[in-house]
Amino acid sequence: MGLTSTTVLSLSVLFALLLFVGTVWLWPRLSRRTWRAVGGRVGLLLSTQLALFLSVGLSANQAFGFYASWADLFGRETEQGVVVDHTANGAPAGPLRVVDTRRVDGGGRPRYGGQIEKVVLDGATTHIATPAYVYLPPEYFDPENRTRTFPAAVVLTGYPGTAEALVDKLHYPRTARQLARDGRMQPMILVMLRPTVAPPRDTECVDIPGGPQTESFFAKDLPDAVTAHYRVGKKPGSWGVIGDSTGGYCALKLAMHHPEVYAAGAGLSAYYKAPTDPTTGDLFHGNDTLRLEADLHWYLKNRSAPDTSLLVTSSKVGESNYRATLKFIDLAKATNTTGISSIILESGGHNFNTWRREIPPTLQWISGRLSN
Repeated sequence: MGLTSTTVLSLSVLFALLLFVGTVWLWPRLSRRTWRAVGGRVGLLLSTQLALFLSVGLSANQAFGFYASWADLFGRETEQGVVVDHTANGAPAGPLRVVDTRRVDGGGRPRYGGQIEKVVLDGATTHIATPAYVYLPPEYFDPENRTRTFPAAVVLTGYPGTAEALVDKLHYPRTARQLARDGRMQPMILVMLRPTVAPPRDTECVDIPGGPQTESFFAKDLPDAVTAHYRVGKKPGSWGVIGDSTGGYCALKLAMHHPEVYAAGAGLSAYYKAPTDPTTGDLFHGNDTLRLEADLHWYLKNRSAPDTSLLVTSSKVGESNYRATLKFIDLAKATNTTGISSIILESGGHNFNTWRREIPPTLQWISGRLSN
């Protein structure tokens, strides 16, 4: 049974409930002051607490999509080692391979409800392989649009995050379809994945010296692979990028460092400087330029202002990035070429519920800044 299985969660809750009832029932029998009785009380209390902790953890993981599997939880993630398919004559099948398809919320035919394709992206220059989900809007399948191209947006999770959460928890495809149907945004292709393309390491979308070239993967390999497979606009301004938390930091950095690729970037609950901790390891290996350019406040003050549009979000109560976000807005406003917009909520935490409130206006915002 999988980590995100409802059966596993139900069994853990049932086990915790049985332990609680057992503790209440057996407590009078263990009231003596013998070592056996004291040990029994300690054992029951610890077992009950651990069972409750497990139930709460499994429930939180289902709600927020932190880990996709037991292997992911225990650091044994192996999905990076994807074998790229080959054609019959031995030639490479290409940088993008579709491995599964599904309807949006179990809807009808793709022409009416759109389609979600699970794909494997294989970086031609970085040799990074990673899974992703691609949302194709209903208009993509309309025979009258068979030569039409569409704008595209990369959508990134936080760390560790799961790409499935972007579909099933944050509802990006469903929201995009409804907004387009209501005429509030143009139909767009969404490429949904997590920024952790070298699991379990958190690379912070950095080209690590001697390590994964994550920034180059998102700046070149991913757009090239998607454009070669789908009808994405090839004119400047066809691509945008959205992310939450770590993905939000990556989205802002990619748009700032590569405005020729990403015409717009939206960071939901983003931070503005790459951290260094046990999950990241040494990202910069003594390269001071790389370290400074990973600080987005420093970048706005010390580099030529990028010709791109940026959106940042925060909350007055509940988000730790509020003051840093106001500083970022002021720095961007002082430039002549970087557009800056914001969503500031009165209250909202660093969680899916807050981001679901911000995603519809974010999709509308980015749609208005992309061309096909």
